[in-house]
Amino acid sequence: MTYPQNTPSMDDMLNMPTGELAQMPVDLLAGLQAELDHATKTLKSATARLNTALEVRYATRAAEARRACGKDTGTVRLADGDYTVIADLPKRVDWDQETLAQIAANIADNGDDPAEFIDTKLTVPERKYNALPEAWRDGFEPARTVKVGALKVTLEPAEARE
Repeated sequence: MTYPQNTPSMDDMLNMPTGELAQMPVDLLAGLQAELDHATKTLKSATARLNTALEVRYATRAAEARRACGKDTGTVRLADGDYTVIADLPKRVDWDQETLAQIAANIADNGDDPAEFIDTKLTVPERKYNALPEAWRDGFEPARTVKVGALKVTLEPAEARE
């Protein structure tokens, strides 16, 4: 898609009042949206490439520094010229829910409170909520709050009409 010649630049758009931007012709808005989508994809690709390069450059040194500190994860600081490189390898822990439920039951069976050790979050998937009989759904209503997300508008050229 070629952009109309009078499409404002991203800098122009950022400095333009929102009301003025909203009143622009739809083809200019579509051009801006396409330009932003392209810039977003380009930025994501460039970010991924730079992050890969930083990983190639520093991953081994960071792993050695972590080993020297006796840890497998976390943050280490490395010197490189006039810069301090902060290499963070976060820890992500997943728990097997069935096994954890059994452990919680064992703790409770021993007379202790599993809540001292285990956090529990109750939730009802929307699909299951909608499948409940109406009388049951009424009982769930006081515990249910519905929030809406942000409106997303995408402009696409209309297909040729026959």
